[in-house]
Amino acid sequence: MPKKVRKAVIAAAGMGTRFLPQTKAMPKEMLPLIDKPVIQIVVEGAVKAGVEDVIIVTGPTKRSIEDHFDRSHELEVELRSRGKEKTADKLKNIAELANFIYIRQKGDVKGNAIPVINAEHLLGNEPFFYFFADDFYTGDISCAEQLLDAYNKMGASVVALRNVTPAETRNYGVVSVAEKIDEKLVRIDGYSEKPGPDKAPSQLACVCGYILTPEILQEISVDFVAEDGEVRMADVIDRFAKNNPVYGIIIEGDYHDTGTPELYLQTLIDVALSHSAYGPALEEYLRKRLD
Repeated sequence: MPKKVRKAVIAAAGMGTRFLPQTKAMPKEMLPLIDKPVIQIVVEGAVKAGVEDVIIVTGPTKRSIEDHFDRSHELEVELRSRGKEKTADKLKNIAELANFIYIRQKGDVKGNAIPVINAEHLLGNEPFFYFFADDFYTGDISCAEQLLDAYNKMGASVVALRNVTPAETRNYGVVSVAEKIDEKLVRIDGYSEKPGPDKAPSQLACVCGYILTPEILQEISVDFVAEDGEVRMADVIDRFAKNNPVYGIIIEGDYHDTGTPELYLQTLIDVALSHSAYGPALEEYLRKRLD
C-alpha cells in the first residue's frame, strides 16, 4: 500500500505582474471568484483528497493569504451578534480546513520548482501534492482526488493532464507517452516545456499539479537551471521519468485558468454561470448584452 499523502505544497510567490496595479496590494491568488479567492478553491480540492498540512510558499506581499486562512474572532462575534450564524460558521470553517504553514520563497534563482526546494525540510520522506494557485478543475471529483486515486493504484508519482490542441502546446508543458494503461491513465517518459506543435511529443498537457514521491527531491536543485535561468518542474520530471515510473492521469471536469486577465475573466464568468444563486440571472443579462 503506498504511503498516505498528507501534505500539499502550494506555490503562491509570483508577483502577478499581468494584473498590476490591482496586484500591487492584493496577491493574484486572492482574486475573487464571487465569494472565494482562487487559492481557497485549490486548498479545498486538496483537503477533499485527505490533505492535513497545507504548505503555502509566499512572497513579501502575500500577508492577506495568511489572514484569509486565519481565524477572525472579532468578525465572527460581530456576525453572530447580527444573527448571521451561517456566515460566521463559514469563516470559521475556512481556518479549520487544514494545518496551514507559510514560508517565504528564498533565493535569487526563479522558477516553479523553487517552492518545493524551499519546502523540502517540511516534507520528510513522504509523498506530497504540489499545486499552483492559479488553475483548478471544477466537477464532482476534485483534481487532487483523481491524482490520489491514480497514485494509490500505481504507487508512483502522478501528473495531472488534459488534452489540448496543437496550437495550445505552445502554452503548456507537454508529456511524452511511453505506455497507455487505460483510457485516462498513461505512463510518461518525458516532459517538454511549451514545445509548440512542431516539437510536441503528444497533445497531453500538464496542468494544475502533481503527486510527487520523495525520491524526486534528488532531482530538484538550483544547479539544474534552464536556458531562461529558471529551475522548472518540467525539467525535473523529465529527468526523473527517464529512470523512474511516472504516470499521468487525464483529469475529468472543467478546467479553469486564472493566470492572465483574459483567462481570469473567462473563469469568473464560467464559475458565476454555474452558481445556483447567480447563474440564471447572469445568463439572462449576458444574453441581453450580446443581443
